Amino acid sequence: MYSCPFSQLSLGDNRRGSQDSHRGSASGPSRQGSLQAGAAPGAALVEEDAEDVSTLKLKHLSEAVSLLSDPPREALRVAVQGLLLAQPEWGPLQTALGRLNEDASSADYLSDLHVVLRENGADAETRLEEVGAALIRNACREPRQRRALHCLGNDLSEFLTTLDGVHDVLQQGEGVLPATAAQATCTAEPSAAFVCTRTDAPGAQRQQLQLLFSTQRPAAAHLLVGSIRAIAKHLHATEADIRLEGAEPASKDGRGGFRYRYLITPGSRRGSQSAAGLPPPSTKAADLPIGVSTFCKAFLWHLVLDRSLELVQLGAGFMRIFGKELHTTGAAFSNYFTLKRPKGLTLSFEAILERVNTPFLLSLRRPPGVAEFKAEDLEIKGQMVYCPESDSLLFVGSPYLDALEGLTGRGLFISDIPLHDATRDVILVGEQARAQDGLRRRMDKLKSSIVETTQAVDQEREKNVSLLHLIFPPHIARRLWLGEHIEAQAHDHVTMLFSDIVGFTSICSTATPIMVINMLQSLYTQFDLFCGQLDVYKVETIGDAYCVAAGLHKASTEHACQMAWMALRMLDACSEHRTHDGEPIRVSVNADR
Repeated sequence: MYSCPFSQLSLGDNRRGSQDSHRGSASGPSRQGSLQAGAAPGAALVEEDAEDVSTLKLKHLSEAVSLLSDPPREALRVAVQGLLLAQPEWGPLQTALGRLNEDASSADYLSDLHVVLRENGADAETRLEEVGAALIRNACREPRQRRALHCLGNDLSEFLTTLDGVHDVLQQGEGVLPATAAQATCTAEPSAAFVCTRTDAPGAQRQQLQLLFSTQRPAAAHLLVGSIRAIAKHLHATEADIRLEGAEPASKDGRGGFRYRYLITPGSRRGSQSAAGLPPPSTKAADLPIGVSTFCKAFLWHLVLDRSLELVQLGAGFMRIFGKELHTTGAAFSNYFTLKRPKGLTLSFEAILERVNTPFLLSLRRPPGVAEFKAEDLEIKGQMVYCPESDSLLFVGSPYLDALEGLTGRGLFISDIPLHDATRDVILVGEQARAQDGLRRRMDKLKSSIVETTQAVDQEREKNVSLLHLIFPPHIARRLWLGEHIEAQAHDHVTMLFSDIVGFTSICSTATPIMVINMLQSLYTQFDLFCGQLDVYKVETIGDAYCVAAGLHKASTEHACQMAWMALRMLDACSEHRTHDGEPIRVSVNADR
């Protein structure tokens, strides 16, 4: 069969895949096709704020601290690789450690490293200390990790005592709001990984620290020795004497690993100068330059405990809440408080003394014999301070609140929060933030309503445009949509084609309505495709009648030829379609010029 000079696709291709062509072909403009309203928008550029490499964040502090307690595999691998290249005594271990470094399936690289060192006759403990030192050296070469480690303290003693509390907070995943903390305290949690206390007497020439480190991996205990030495050397310009004294089970059931005990004696910092000329502070309680009454007013939420955990001094805030109960209920700490953090801590003077570097969270309880107690479950967060002058513990804290309702619901007032306490700002700013959140939610709801309305309007507009294109030629529909006036036009050179299905009435008499609709839809969909390919205009379909015009919507000198090709294609397409009873569909075609 000859190829049609007006067709964009060959007749043979169209006959073999009319339905596929209809769905996938890029036919010319036609009235009968679905309206493609609006071009697909281009890919939106999502702008993300580039992270400032100079900004120190909590996650960076967490990553730095994890180098001491649970170093990641890649950091360990890089440290070992560096030692293999730089230290001659690591040479004999090259082959064994090379295989370990290449083994990506190793679940616990540190424990496997410990095994490899022992099996190859190396001094495993010494080598692990060198790996720990290499970890810190590598971290100090990265400015942000160096800053994260250095921000814990000005010297090694401050670093270790701060590490106790910081690691505890990071390990527990403590949030900013009390609700988060309450949720965290409900979960089972292991004992603290780091507990640091001073073992030297006050006023001693050299400080001595005791560090307890809990871990399930013995290799991490030896790694820590080298890490602390490197921290003292690279961050605080000093040397430290570190001795691993021994280990004991961290829990009674033995599932918590071991608690390792270190004795650490920090050296003097090179280049440091003592505060010469300043008299040392007095260690006598009588020399305190502030009276008890003034202290209690300045620090409303403080208390002092003796060795029997009896309350010997209370701030004005505590006195107002349960001061009158002291004469009838007694001064025992456990009558008024529940210790919520640190979790699992034995309530004794010595146990609290070991954890003075960890944040404490106390919860007020209803004293025995008291019927109504508004402040019940009020949480107070703060720290314990050992006072050697009186051999007592001082707790200084503030209410752990974030909303006015939590304050007033417990019988407290804003005046009960000292001006210097950040809790006052947290409460007031929190209320302002909640008001702003409410306004933002209302604005978001209004915005969503506007967006939905706009989308509905767009959908109706698309329907109207589609309807215009179904009724009129594209250029007429466009002008009508723009509101322009359309004047009647005369066309001198037009060829019309009229077709109908032979025996359509008899076909309908033996078929269901849906059968007739499917038959016409299948046949006329292919006719619509021919209209687009031959650039002719479908005037209308009424029942089985199909009317087409050439030279009407666009002037053409070949309108008769176009219509002839349209008739041939329609006849050829009918041979491929059947009625519901399997008979071929026949059409009669008439053309008029």
